[in-house]
Amino acid sequence: MIQQTEFRLMARRRGFHLVTEEIRRALPTLPQVGVLHLFIKHTSAGLSINENADPDVRTDLNALFDRLAPERESYYTHNDEGDDDMPAHAKSSLIGANLTVPITNGQLNLGIWQGIYLCEFRNRASGRTIIATIIS
Repeated sequence: MIQQTEFRLMARRRGFHLVTEEIRRALPTLPQVGVLHLFIKHTSAGLSINENADPDVRTDLNALFDRLAPERESYYTHNDEGDDDMPAHAKSSLIGANLTVPITNGQLNLGIWQGIYLCEFRNRASGRTIIATIIS
């Protein structure tokens, strides 16, 4: 069986944000066994799985990505929406737009130190739309 739902994550500032619980609350009842596929419908944000305990990891990832794709580079030609526009697209391409998480015993089967991140790459973004597909 396949179920699909679309929902919005609340707006957040630029950075790496732990959103595991917000996603869980938006999902229907999960099957005993299956797979959850998450897809973000945006080109300036991404989804990732990483450390869920120490917030310093999120701070450090933000600093790393700001070094990888800095703002106001002379070689950017796409800047229609401001200095953070093109760097946000580049960062989104590096992170990716989708995740797959196993479902076991009706729960997301993440590792003990794993959480789902919204990787927000715009300085001021609206809420982000997610498509969740559950396959059982």
